[in-house]
Amino acid sequence: MNLSYLKKLTKDEILSGSFGIERETLRVHSIGELSLTPHPEIFGDKISNPIVTTDFSESQIEIITPTFNNIDMAFTTFCSLSDMVNEALPENEYFWFHSLPSILPEENEIPIAHYGDDEEGQKSEEYRIKLAKKYGLKKQMISGIHFNFSFGDETLRKLYSIVDEEFTYEEFKNEVYLKITRNYIRYCWLVIYLTGSSIACHKTFTSDCIDLMDKQDEYGDYYSTIGCSLRNGSCGYKNLKKLYPSYKSVEEFTQDVTSYIESGDLSEAKELYTQIRLKPKNPKDMLNSLNETGIEYVEIRTLDINPFYRCGLTKRDMQFLHLFTIYMLVKNESDYENWQEEALINEELTAERAFDDEMRLIKDGEEITLKEWGLELINEMHHMVDELGINYHDMLDLMTLRLEKPHVTYSRRLVELIKEQGYIYTIADLSLKNKHKNKNTKINEMKEYRKLALRQV
Repeated sequence: MNLSYLKKLTKDEILSGSFGIERETLRVHSIGELSLTPHPEIFGDKISNPIVTTDFSESQIEIITPTFNNIDMAFTTFCSLSDMVNEALPENEYFWFHSLPSILPEENEIPIAHYGDDEEGQKSEEYRIKLAKKYGLKKQMISGIHFNFSFGDETLRKLYSIVDEEFTYEEFKNEVYLKITRNYIRYCWLVIYLTGSSIACHKTFTSDCIDLMDKQDEYGDYYSTIGCSLRNGSCGYKNLKKLYPSYKSVEEFTQDVTSYIESGDLSEAKELYTQIRLKPKNPKDMLNSLNETGIEYVEIRTLDINPFYRCGLTKRDMQFLHLFTIYMLVKNESDYENWQEEALINEELTAERAFDDEMRLIKDGEEITLKEWGLELINEMHHMVDELGINYHDMLDLMTLRLEKPHVTYSRRLVELIKEQGYIYTIADLSLKNKHKNKNTKINEMKEYRKLALRQV
């Protein structure tokens, strides 16, 4: 798949798709202390509520939007739902607007999410208990934002009719998402740099993250002046063993993941933590569903919670991620053999040392600066939107500015605030301001989602 095929589509066909957003976030009270109370009753049953549930802990809200056929509606709904849920918390609670945790209690005091006493609920809870023993409860408190995307079916079928190769439609559709996935793994370091904002932690967090911070604030908490997203670094939520499944085909991918489960590296398929996931129609039976019905969409898991915006995400960043996904489909692939190992190195180097002048990324075995490579990719995206007639140049110019003037990035802006106020006070202040902004939003305009999200109204 290359740019010439996409040029045969209309602009609307290229930008069409199915879009959804998920957000994990901690509930806190006072000045950043983790709320240890049960999941608020106003949201009803965790399993049956399609919009508001918990992630790992009772203290960790997860918001899941429905899917929409345009990015504007997905983003607007996501922000309204985030506002609505934040506003519905008990009066003394609010969302923590940072991907690394707030003030944490001892591990045995962090409440694992309880899902009821039926078989499904017990399985969900048992899985979380296994994760807690394997990775530690504090590590589970890391939170982020996930972007779910698939192309419109009509777009894919039209592309299939253009491509002159002996594929079935199902094989073609799988290869579209596999190519996006392979290239996204190669180049996700750019998304980490452009959107990263997890650069500080409280002294109650894990020592491996604290060890990556080079400064302490006046209260004894830690922050990094050279990193941009410690959540995406080596101390983030990663598998204990480095795993590199094949993305040549669905069959090879599922075979590799099955072997990881059989060897004990994973307890089940969903324990494979990657920057991007292949998602089937039936996520509860992931491997069989992938083999039987193929890839339905991809889930991009790179985004940090943005503390500067009221729903933790900006529309420009979401638009960029969508455009970047399209670019991943048309960009030629490198034939470098150890590309996955190299990609992980670049991912962690960017997350931990993006602003270290001595740091170099590795491009097919050769060193290159982050700025040089980043500008090269953005320039290719400019060329792509020119060829496709998509007017996204202003958004790409903003990304160029972040590469050329690092002080405008979210992570550098956050460092300056932390120097003045300290980590906890900075994020608590931003979080409370974001909650207060919600009171000016017209959340009653989305009554159908309000009824779904808030079960006790």
